Parts: sequence; C-alpha cells; structure tokens
Amino acid sequence: MHPDQLEVDVSTARTLIAAQFPHWRHLEVTRVDGSGTVNAIFRIGDELTGRFPLLASEPKAARAALEQEAGALAEFASVCPFAAPRPVAIGAPDAEFPMPWTVQTWVPGEVATPIGSANSLGMAEDLAALIRALRRAPVRGRRFRGQGRGGVLSDHDEWVQHCLAQVGPLMDAEPLRAMWKEFRSLPSSGPDVMTHSDLTPWNLLVDGGRLRGVLDAGWFGPADPALDLVCAWHVLDAPARTVLREAVGADDVEWARGAAWAFEQALGLVWYYRATNPPMAWLGDVTLARLLAARESGEG
Repeated sequence: MHPDQLEVDVSTARTLIAAQFPHWRHLEVTRVDGSGTVNAIFRIGDELTGRFPLLASEPKAARAALEQEAGALAEFASVCPFAAPRPVAIGAPDAEFPMPWTVQTWVPGEVATPIGSANSLGMAEDLAALIRALRRAPVRGRRFRGQGRGGVLSDHDEWVQHCLAQVGPLMDAEPLRAMWKEFRSLPSSGPDVMTHSDLTPWNLLVDGGRLRGVLDAGWFGPADPALDLVCAWHVLDAPARTVLREAVGADDVEWARGAAWAFEQALGLVWYYRATNPPMAWLGDVTLARLLAARESGEG
C-alpha cells in the first residue's frame, strides 16, 4: 500500500512476542486480516493483539508517539460507552523488526462495512450515543493537534485539489469540485470537543446491526465537534442519518461540516488505495455517492 512498506509475518511476530514478553510465548499468534493501512495486526491468544507499524520512522520518536497513543487509548476506553481496546505493553525494535510495536486488549465483534448497517436505526442511535459520550469528556485545556482533519477546512485545499486531479479518470470531478467550494467556506461549528477522530466502518465492531466496540482511538483528542459525524456518511444511508442527526442535535453548520470532513477523507481513499487496498477505495466510493445523492436531493 505504501512505498518502502515494512513486512512482518506470523513468524516474526511470534519471535518478537516470545523474546520480549516470554510470559506470552505459549499463546497462539495468528494474523488478523483487515483493511488497515497503518499496522499489521496479530491476535495473541484470546485476549490480546499485537500491532506492528507498516511504515518506518525514527524509532525514538515512534516510541514517544506510541506512548502518547497509549494514553489516548486508556482515556478513550474510560469514557466510551462501548467496548474499546486498552493498552497493555510497548515492544522494542530489534534485529527482527526495526520499529517499536504495541500490545492491546482484544475486543470481540465483526468489523463493520460501509453498507452492512446502512439502514439500521439502532446503529444510528448507538453512534449518536457514542458521539454524545465523547463530547462530554473533559477537554482539560487541550487544543486541536494542528494537523489532519478536525481543524480549519480550507487548510486542506491543496490536498483536495491534488485528489480532484487524481480522481478525474475515475469519475466526474466537477460536482466534487463544486461541493468542496461550498464546504471549504463553512463557519466554525463551535469550540473543540473530544473526538475519536476516525470513525470509519473499519474502526467499528458490530453484532446484529448494533455497535459493540470501537477501535483505533489513538487520536482521541479535541477537534471540531463535527469531525465524528463522518460516521453518518461512511456507515449510514439517509433515513438512519436523520436519526443520528436528531439524536446528536446537530444544526445545519455542524452537519455540513461533518459532511465536509467525510468528503475530504473519502476523496483521498478512492484513488490512493484503488489498486492496493480495494476495501478502502470502496469506502471512498460509497461515501462520495452518499454525499452527491444528498446534495442532489437537498438533504440538509
């Protein structure tokens, strides 16, 4: 998926776990298939997972980032009304693998898809309950991290223009261009609140059409209140979106900004992962189709 992507297989994961955490050496290690783009995931026994980064970086800085992530995961799990992984340990780089890596608790459930729960009003209610709970978490004087989604929409102009050039061969870019012109000028929707920051289907665990767990909360922190509303567009069709919006109490600006952040994310997915991670590209396709249909129908 990425230039110079690191490779790690079951044998390497098993060797690292046994050498650095010998009390787990008797546990079975199996790879967890999925659409993740940042880590290779391995299940360790019944209750743990090992997460090995796919991209190399400076190890000391990476270790510091993982320690920060562990704090975010623990804080998220303490306020999330659904099951969420908790940090357990951080592994060190060695001759087998050049980067630090992590161990977290395993959370059972089936990974959601862009369409699997699209019409579930229960799923919409669960997502709204999640967003409301996160917004109640104390910000404690922290501010938006200053990069990525969740800050100033127009800061993403260069990226969006690059993506529009890339998607030209795949779809009509003009309606997308017009949509971004409207999105980028939206006013603020209020002071930052605590957000998961990446509520895509791949980070949601479901059972029977209801939300059961939430993954990958390492970026839990303050951001635009609308940021977590991306899940409305990544996961739900129009009737369920209405339920979520009413349950959250999003006004017109907040709702439109949630659509804008979903747009910014989906526009990159459709071309960047087209050949290397089709499920991620599919998510982009589905989300953009929902956004275009909503714009055409006048969905507010």
